[in-house]
Amino acid sequence: MNMPTPYPPPQGPPACYRHPDRAAYVGCTRCGRPLCGECMRTAPVGHQCPECVAAAAASVRPPVTAAGAVVRTGRPVVTYTLIATIVAVFVLQVSLGDMANRFTLWPPAVAGGEYYRLITSTFMHGGLVHLAFNMWALYVLGAPLEEHLGRLRFAALYGLSALGGSVLVYLLSPLNSATVGASGAIFGLFGAYFVAARRLRLDVRWLVTLIVINLVLTFSIPGISWQGHIGGLLTGAGVGAAYIYAPAAKRNLVQGGVSVGLLAVFLALIAWRTSELVGRFGMMLGPGHG
Repeated sequence: MNMPTPYPPPQGPPACYRHPDRAAYVGCTRCGRPLCGECMRTAPVGHQCPECVAAAAASVRPPVTAAGAVVRTGRPVVTYTLIATIVAVFVLQVSLGDMANRFTLWPPAVAGGEYYRLITSTFMHGGLVHLAFNMWALYVLGAPLEEHLGRLRFAALYGLSALGGSVLVYLLSPLNSATVGASGAIFGLFGAYFVAARRLRLDVRWLVTLIVINLVLTFSIPGISWQGHIGGLLTGAGVGAAYIYAPAAKRNLVQGGVSVGLLAVFLALIAWRTSELVGRFGMMLGPGHG
């Protein structure tokens, strides 16, 4: 007597590989693993699992700017930090009357060993209008430059421009003059922004007009340090060109080399000027002989 062949019981859909208690009606188009509705990720073709999506994202290089900075959205942290620091220093400067004497760029004091004045003077200002203009320019120019250059390059650009302005002041300004302000660094941003805008083929007429107006004011109003402005402008334009036009294959080497090399030139000029002033005036230099 022939016995009927039993049919296998019907099987349900496979379980999701991440959630075994859930039915999976779709499989990953890359690895084939079954997916529940929560684990499905829409792909150009079909659906993929979270692991395959993450692996594909990791293999894609993020876009970079001409200067080599990764394109990202976010707050310009360096720009905002500089603005907050400079404003805080101005509040202290107003509150503590002796700060100007201790931290301005006064060449005899620098030659007497107070080299920190080359930097501290760039965080101080001669008044509220002076501060307001520089902070407005830093806000307008700093944010896009920081986005295009990246935080590290932008910080280096700002620092080198500030130092470049101070160095030219130290080299060429009268010995009885005292200089303060972030204008050298701001003019450096003018120069770098112009170079970057030209590289991107943007309209720079408004910027050229702004630079020309500031240069006219620089040379026509007594008491403005043209040395700081010109030194910052030339430094910013040079550093900006090195950062933006560096060949992609040797970008980091060129950018780093120019930054370190320029810093070395500034230090050498500071040492030479100090030696020259000490040779001329000797013990008359220093804060106690003003």
